[in-house]
Amino acid sequence: MSAGVGRASRPAPASVPPLVRPPRLVPGARVAVVAPSGPVPEDRLEAGLDLLRGWDLDPVVAPHVLDRHGEFGYLAGADADRARDLERAWCDPSVSAVFCARGGYGAARMVELLDWDAMRAAGPKVFLGFSDITTLHEAFARRLGLVTLHGPMVAGADFLKNARAQEQLRLTLFEPEAVQIIASPGRALVGGRAHGVTLGGCLSLLSADLGVPGARVSARGGLLFLEDTGEETYRIDRVLTQLLRAGWLDGVAGVALGSWEECDPYDAVRAVLLDRLGGLGVPIVEEFGFGHCDGALTVPFGIPGELDADAGTLRLDAPALAAARG
Repeated sequence: MSAGVGRASRPAPASVPPLVRPPRLVPGARVAVVAPSGPVPEDRLEAGLDLLRGWDLDPVVAPHVLDRHGEFGYLAGADADRARDLERAWCDPSVSAVFCARGGYGAARMVELLDWDAMRAAGPKVFLGFSDITTLHEAFARRLGLVTLHGPMVAGADFLKNARAQEQLRLTLFEPEAVQIIASPGRALVGGRAHGVTLGGCLSLLSADLGVPGARVSARGGLLFLEDTGEETYRIDRVLTQLLRAGWLDGVAGVALGSWEECDPYDAVRAVLLDRLGGLGVPIVEEFGFGHCDGALTVPFGIPGELDADAGTLRLDAPALAAARG
């Protein structure tokens, strides 16, 4: 159960700060749908838009959401077009939220093309996504100081067929007090309680940010949420070892582990998670129910709260979203 690896001493980084909460949504709110990463199936997009309309939201689709890159079919159009869609949606004063259509791969290619000064001037809004969108969660936290929602995406197959995931997201958007305690099916890998500020996402994407100018240098003081998909056990080991060697996990307050879909059998994954993370000496809850899984929970990032590994709960100190604008 050792997480010990040799590394040079370094100054202790500052704790993860709580971030600014954007206003919650109200009936009739306009939400923009963008595709920062991979190509989007049109039929699933239309089904997701219908679902949002059923919540009395007014979804608008960015111009390049259904594009495909001419050379690299794993991208939803050109990097500049994907960045322009997100930037314009964010800076549009009529838009209250920006939802990602799906993940895949590509956010890292366009994140530096965004005008972060203009987006900061536009003010806080709701931002939603997961998987490859982890890159943008981190950028919104570091560059805009903004709470974001790690949760189901508009054209996600699991979201479209799972009423539980839909309802928990809907409550987070409109009535966040109702889901201020997030109860999961999880159980303790290492027991105990911890208080800190939520952060995290897809493990491989978090590791890909190491060394990027302006990126987070440590999860110290944070409640770290980790999940991934399609990774062999040795790769999960390698990425966790990299984060340990870099000191990125020094001082983390607690860890919640989500889904590991299309990875090796969970017993093998569980063993390496315990081996690499158990030595941190902090509470760890496994199978918390977020990420690439049926009924995935929406977890706000940037909010202080208490993680109870034994109970499998996250109790937020404040609702994920602030009062609606008057």
